[in-house]
Amino acid sequence: MDPGSLLGLVREDLRGFGGYASARTTDLRGEVWLNANESPWPNPADATGSSRRYPEPQPPALRQALARLYGCDPAQVLVGRGSDEAIDLLVRALCAPGRDAIVVTPPVFGMYAVSGRLQGAPLLEVPLVDGPDGFAVDLDAVATAAGHGGAKLVFLCSPSNPTGGSVPLEGIAALAARLAGQALVVVDEAYGEFSDQPSATGLMAANANIAVLRTLSKAHALAAARIGVLIADPVLVRVLRACQAPYPVPTPCAELALEGLAGEALARTAARVAEVRRERVRLQDGLAALPGVLRVYPSDGNYLLVRFADADAAFARLLAAGVVVRDQRAAPRLSDALRISIGTPEQNDRVLAALDAKEAVA
Repeated sequence: MDPGSLLGLVREDLRGFGGYASARTTDLRGEVWLNANESPWPNPADATGSSRRYPEPQPPALRQALARLYGCDPAQVLVGRGSDEAIDLLVRALCAPGRDAIVVTPPVFGMYAVSGRLQGAPLLEVPLVDGPDGFAVDLDAVATAAGHGGAKLVFLCSPSNPTGGSVPLEGIAALAARLAGQALVVVDEAYGEFSDQPSATGLMAANANIAVLRTLSKAHALAAARIGVLIADPVLVRVLRACQAPYPVPTPCAELALEGLAGEALARTAARVAEVRRERVRLQDGLAALPGVLRVYPSDGNYLLVRFADADAAFARLLAAGVVVRDQRAAPRLSDALRISIGTPEQNDRVLAALDAKEAVA
């Protein structure tokens, strides 16, 4: 697919849209800055004084650091307020209300459907297939639904939240090829650091209609900083930037992210990811051995989806032990399931003890 043809997926009225020209849009140089109606003095609580100025819309140093982290060009990087903002921007920029649909694969992360509903984009659901190896995406059904339903966006969560399975790269590439010129395939890799599978960014050179979502919220432990990343063809990045709010990345958050992506911090993050992966195996085995557990799904993320004979009792016992997990019982086909994040070894021991019937009796 020719990258230029990506513009054909964008709403007609936004293809030449320039967006809001903020005081930081133009690259100006000077010593006295009087162009943004900012305070000439810092807030008394601002020790560095940096917060009195509006931030760079896309901080160059952060974009470069993220491009190094994800092995792409800075021109392919859009930084925003978590992956949620990128999802919302994609739906607003590509989907004309009431006409252009999105495809999702439930049970899955709910923000795709929320963003679609807010935009008036028809929702096409292709349920995951629950098989002996866990939940999997029916990619043929996804392609058919997208083609017949007039979809502009296909969201693939890989590893999928809450089910934990990854979508094979060869399947993603084949789907993108089938939908070239029709839809953008968005691969949400929020939990990619915990998986053995390489990133779908490696498919983008041959498939311009693939975009990848990443975040610093999970493996990098910066959830409160709200640093989300969209990696896409520069043509699409420019369109989305025009649709984005003027100053999406607060300076303190950008500075914290840069510190978190420095060498020593990255090394410690890698060690912690390795520990989570080890604990994931241990917790999966421990849960599977408990009498009230019906099934523990294999996971490439930092969580496990677990079915219980009595999910209500399991949830209550965990809460009584001070452990809060994610209740999945309202999700389609998960009426007996809880999602349990992988904690420290001590926290995981606490989970197992709370659910162990022998411990409860004692």
